[in-house]
Amino acid sequence: MRNLVEHLSSYAAYHRHPRNVLIHCVGIPLIVAATAVLLSRPSVSAMGWTFTPALAVAVCAAAYYIWLDLGLGLLMALLGFAVWFGAWSAALPTPTWLAIGLGGFVVGWVLQGVGHLIEGRKPAFVDDLMGLAIGPIFVVAELLLGLGFRHKLRSELAAVAGTDALHIEDKDAS
Repeated sequence: MRNLVEHLSSYAAYHRHPRNVLIHCVGIPLIVAATAVLLSRPSVSAMGWTFTPALAVAVCAAAYYIWLDLGLGLLMALLGFAVWFGAWSAALPTPTWLAIGLGGFVVGWVLQGVGHLIEGRKPAFVDDLMGLAIGPIFVVAELLLGLGFRHKLRSELAAVAGTDALHIEDKDAS
């Protein structure tokens, strides 16, 4: 099983153009939120708790991200906000719920398509379905590295990729 650095380096190879990366920083969270919306309508209630596919996916994803990297994984537990938004949306009338879920999903994927047209390269998930799971943590890693955090991770990525694997400039690295 690959580690975080291997996953991020592989994913970054498909995302070299800064505009594509920036578009992914919008499109991926939109897709994650829309998926949570669509997976929040089916539910089972037991002992005062409501369980949805959105909750199950978020828990599994957060556990996987924590396994890859404790710090990033804990940040990725913010997927709980997507689950909350999904639950809120699921309570809306069906046309509104569908408009939010399907609309966000379609707009998010259109943005991804535009990003990859700019990139001139197919999406990572075409060659490796794990790209679908790595995309969200890639966005968080990009943001953290861009803010000057996680110097060790940046160095590890550079060692594997042979260059700076991620794209947002680290203001402290010189």
